[in-house]
Amino acid sequence: MSRPRAPYVIDAVDTDAVWMRRALMLAERAMVEDDEIPVGALVVSPQGEVLGEGWNRNIAEHDPSAHAEIVAMRHAGRALGNHRLVGCTLVVTLEPCAMCAMAMVHARVGRVVFAAFDPKTGAAGSVFDVLGDPRHNHRVAVTAGVLAEVAGPMLTNYFRRKRGLPPR
Repeated sequence: MSRPRAPYVIDAVDTDAVWMRRALMLAERAMVEDDEIPVGALVVSPQGEVLGEGWNRNIAEHDPSAHAEIVAMRHAGRALGNHRLVGCTLVVTLEPCAMCAMAMVHARVGRVVFAAFDPKTGAAGSVFDVLGDPRHNHRVAVTAGVLAEVAGPMLTNYFRRKRGLPPR
């Protein structure tokens, strides 16, 4: 049985912003509930269903791999009963690191949408281009900068608070 369609079509940019707002809410949970770096992520199926959500949990879980993207992909894999997330879109508030980017390649994620660039460890074009490297047998399409004007200050102010500095 198919799901009823909305009476209107939202273009990809609007859809990306809608999903990014949800990822930003998850990032806020990381910061407020767990005092983790505010990064949130979700995996959306090709049909537009959220399959998995996550936020940074590496400090709380004592797990260096518990980045928001990994947590969301683990949930999505369980929801699908498959380690492959073919055709799915991963939406995340910060440019993925090399670990998360390679996990996306291995999972065959179709596309990643991220907000803020990470000029120190970004692996979706800033420092490395893991997702588009032609040596891999799968490449992930990238859409960058969606709501970066919200995600960037959230991250900056989190670290400023940690250092005892006023927010910008």
